[in-house]
Amino acid sequence: MVDMLNAVVSLVIKAMKNPRSALCKTAIMTSADLLKSYPDKLLEILDPLLLQLLLKASQDKKFVCEEAEKALFGMTTWITPNPLLQKLQPYVTHRNPRVRAKVAMCISKSVSRLGADGIKDYGLEPLIQLAVAQVNDQLPEAREAARKLIVELHAAYKQTTPVIEESDVVSTLYQQDGWEQYCLSKLSPTAANAIFRITCNGTTVSLS
Repeated sequence: MVDMLNAVVSLVIKAMKNPRSALCKTAIMTSADLLKSYPDKLLEILDPLLLQLLLKASQDKKFVCEEAEKALFGMTTWITPNPLLQKLQPYVTHRNPRVRAKVAMCISKSVSRLGADGIKDYGLEPLIQLAVAQVNDQLPEAREAARKLIVELHAAYKQTTPVIEESDVVSTLYQQDGWEQYCLSKLSPTAANAIFRITCNGTTVSLS
């Protein structure tokens, strides 16, 4: 079926746009099967399918929404995190807050699969920028996913930062100070404060 994937995906997307809910749900289930069976092959043509899944996961029809959400979350386990994060990134600023919330949840799940070394290899800075973009978003689902992502990134930073040969307390303080300095060097003071409120027990910096 590999040679037919382009045509099949086009038909599935067309069916997902159909106003008949039963047909739409079946198309979403089909898309999940395709994503699970051909994750690498679908990467090149993922964009239009991903957009439809995000839109369907953000609509009011509950059983369609739930099926699309299940397909999206399954996608985060079937597709390699690095390229998937690249595909998800443009939708972080989508005009629909429900879409942004689903994207935030997918990004959080994908990053959790990277592990500390994978996060370091991907780049801590772009991931922090993604989290900051969503931590004050309109919907609580987006904010909660962003908070989980920030905690994950903070843990990865601590695991990949060299530990000095001192007491545990001194070592922890050294890492914490390094985290604060890193965030301040990459983010605005306002954005850095949003990070610190989650990871540094309420620490804030002056905005002056």
